[in-house]
Amino acid sequence: MLCHIPKINDPKLLVGVDTSDDAAVYKIDDDTAIIETLDFFTPVVDDPYRFGQVAAANSLSDVYAMGGEPLFALNIVCFPTCLPVEVLGEIIRGGVDKVTEAGAMIIGGHSVDDNEPKYGLSVTGIVHPDKVLSNANAKPGDVLILTKPLGAGILNTAVKGDIASLKMQEDVYENMAYLNKYAMEIARKYDVNSCTDVTGFGFLGHLYEMAHGSRVSMKIHSKDVRVLEGVAEFAKMGVIPSGAYRNKKYLEGKVAFSSGVEEYLQDILCDPQTSGGLLLSVDKKDGLMLLKELESIKTPCSLVGEVTEKKDFYIYVD
Repeated sequence: MLCHIPKINDPKLLVGVDTSDDAAVYKIDDDTAIIETLDFFTPVVDDPYRFGQVAAANSLSDVYAMGGEPLFALNIVCFPTCLPVEVLGEIIRGGVDKVTEAGAMIIGGHSVDDNEPKYGLSVTGIVHPDKVLSNANAKPGDVLILTKPLGAGILNTAVKGDIASLKMQEDVYENMAYLNKYAMEIARKYDVNSCTDVTGFGFLGHLYEMAHGSRVSMKIHSKDVRVLEGVAEFAKMGVIPSGAYRNKKYLEGKVAFSSGVEEYLQDILCDPQTSGGLLLSVDKKDGLMLLKELESIKTPCSLVGEVTEKKDFYIYVD
């Protein structure tokens, strides 16, 4: 899909499409680089206000994954004329409230008539050029920290099937709407070598992008990966979104599972997330201190593995 985009050799482009990173980064001067990203999708929750919040949190996440701060955003709206305009108003209100929480502002946007609602943001942020966090700089010896539990895709599938409890519905909404701002504010204090956010390609998919871009391998301890309540039970029942199977298929030949990693757990690790957490590759000396300080945020964080020298597979899961 990206083969028609010409290769850019401009030294001011600090991060482009080459490493499948979360956002583009362009250097303005010695003290400032611009982060640019765009994301939008169809509703993942029924409530329009909540949908706006989740979509905005997801769009803002790419700026945090690069180590930056969002400045402003533009709305991206697709909306059918057959629905009440008040529904769109609630979607946008949700987005505005979440962007305001991030300390940024919405300054405009664009809308088109479409058969299905879609909403998201184009976000502009800033970062110091020397403090950009790419997904392609993990170092052997680093430890890997995940800042949100997995299972949003599986729980959303269960919600659509009307088999998830009200508590589970609240849990997955709170998980998706929670800004990665709070984890990144803490992570900036430590020696983080690489970062990405976990979204549609699933935990292992984004981990592979980090391992491939960094030319290293990763070892993951599956029992240390936190998941949302009810996710394991639903996964054992086969309540799995189709995207998880596509992710798993793509990772064939790239990931080695030990014999003790059951099929349902493999599916969870490939589950496509909406507005998932940050995946941080951190110098080992800082890992436990960072994990301890991350206990202050609302989502449970976990140390899930470590980075090794490149081996036959990019990822080993035990």
